[in-house]
Amino acid sequence: MAEFKIHTIESAPEAAKSLLEKSYKANGRIPGLHGTMADAPQLLEAYQVTHAQFMATSLTDEEKTVVWQTINVEHECHYCVPAHTGIAKMMKVDDAITEALRNETPLPTAKLEALRTFTLLVIRNRGFVDDADTQTFLDAGFTTTNILEVILGASQKLMSNYVNHFAKTPVDEVFRKFEWSRNKVAAE
Repeated sequence: MAEFKIHTIESAPEAAKSLLEKSYKANGRIPGLHGTMADAPQLLEAYQVTHAQFMATSLTDEEKTVVWQTINVEHECHYCVPAHTGIAKMMKVDDAITEALRNETPLPTAKLEALRTFTLLVIRNRGFVDDADTQTFLDAGFTTTNILEVILGASQKLMSNYVNHFAKTPVDEVFRKFEWSRNKVAAE
């Protein structure tokens, strides 16, 4: 089994030190994901830039949460589902949305459900979404710009979910109360 180091600012490669300092300033701590990514500074930088760009999209905070958590749950990311549960709370996203995403139950609005369905199609079909499904997404009130924004969010989540699968990144202390696994949800 490959063992991955979770870097601190002091232990990180030189090219990652300023990136981890940026993470610390933004979060008041260095998230385990960022400390793990620091071993490949280019990956950490790409992740930070992609995150900032996704945050700047036209999607609402609720819609961003739907994109992130849909992908996190689909990929069964033990780290990102709890992290984005906490992030959704910080963004003041309705808990009903978060719980529906975590438990794979219906979302409170048809528009958010259309976003989840479209995001799943993008992920599961590797971007090959047929015209009828794309039109359903557009008919729900989304735009072609939103299609591109979902792809951007998927790019961010691919980086984080896959790193966490390989590294088995421990869930950060601040998010442990939101721990999740698909098996746990199915058993409830």
